[in-house]
Amino acid sequence: MAGDTKKAIEHIKRGTVELISQQELSDRLCTGKPLRVKLGVDPTAPDLHLGHTVIINKLKTFQDLGHQIIFLIGDFTAKIGDPSGRSDTRPTMTPEQIAQNTKTYTDQVFKILDRKKTIIEYNSKWLEPLGIDGLLKLASKTTVAQMLVRDDFEKRYKSDKPISIVEFLYPLLQGYDSVALKADVELGGNDQKFNLLLGRSIQKDHGLAPQIVLTMPLLEGTDGVKKMSKSYGNYIALNDSPDDMFGKIMSISDELMYKYYELLTQADLKTLKAAHPKQAKVDLAFEIVKRYWGLENAESAKEGFERVFAKKGIPEHVKTFECPSSIKISDFLVKANLVSSKNEARRLIEQGGVKINSNKVSADTEIKGVWDGLVLQAGKWKFVKIKIKSK
Repeated sequence: MAGDTKKAIEHIKRGTVELISQQELSDRLCTGKPLRVKLGVDPTAPDLHLGHTVIINKLKTFQDLGHQIIFLIGDFTAKIGDPSGRSDTRPTMTPEQIAQNTKTYTDQVFKILDRKKTIIEYNSKWLEPLGIDGLLKLASKTTVAQMLVRDDFEKRYKSDKPISIVEFLYPLLQGYDSVALKADVELGGNDQKFNLLLGRSIQKDHGLAPQIVLTMPLLEGTDGVKKMSKSYGNYIALNDSPDDMFGKIMSISDELMYKYYELLTQADLKTLKAAHPKQAKVDLAFEIVKRYWGLENAESAKEGFERVFAKKGIPEHVKTFECPSSIKISDFLVKANLVSSKNEARRLIEQGGVKINSNKVSADTEIKGVWDGLVLQAGKWKFVKIKIKSK
């Protein structure tokens, strides 16, 4: 048993930032009882992304070792938004947005986890009935001073940026999730450490053994600067098309590529660094697309990328989007879902990232009638064929 436990811990610790604590984990593993392992994700956008998979893959490690996985969808806490790592307050989401995003999550997570061995929970189940009395009891366990110890809150407080009282409630509610689920282990990014440790404290207050905390490194997004996030628009979604996923991975820097290999694959990094960076990146993109879309789609995405980018061409199959000739390019980009906002569209135009049949667009002008049937390119990997509506 001791040898099996040691091997299990080595497997669990691979790629982690911190384990609190290894002794507690060892003691619980030695009982032979399956652990209840929790990961909470708020449905703040329709897609899970590769940043999430760093932790979901670790869930799969626990699942393969025979433990009970609980994938918690924060349909209640999404109304607040996790303040971890934030420099400002998150915008409030509507119930309709939350419900719409929630629908896609379960199908996406089962691209990694075993559907039959995974429990899906929603924290509205116990947080809505908590009521004002329960919330006040929960809030009484933590002081404002304790909250301001958090690095992100401290920075915002010192720079005179607003912190809403509601944001203080978020880690308390996350901790209460662990009480409701009787979690033995909770996983999170290393920016989640405060929340996860507070969960241990709240479990103790409720007479439960404190959960083991396991943190994973954050994966930077395609910009190579901020963590991959739906809010920052720098993410590679599991629901991205094979072509988009391949192209986005090829757009990351060589330096970031090695971190992607470390956190998203089981590749031998010593052998990898002897390979040519360009080929290594192609291999990475191929492996990731193959994992989520299958071999045939991966081969097609690779061929398409080489045809379009290596040979400076245009994809053979491009979706058509209909529009009036009076619409401005920035509005068209938003309506065709090529960008998330008009500000992003204008920035892309100013940076020379918008092209018509491979020719750069220099200003945010109106779509011209002569563009009917031409291909508009937004950034490096998004294409749409323009169809002008007939009057």
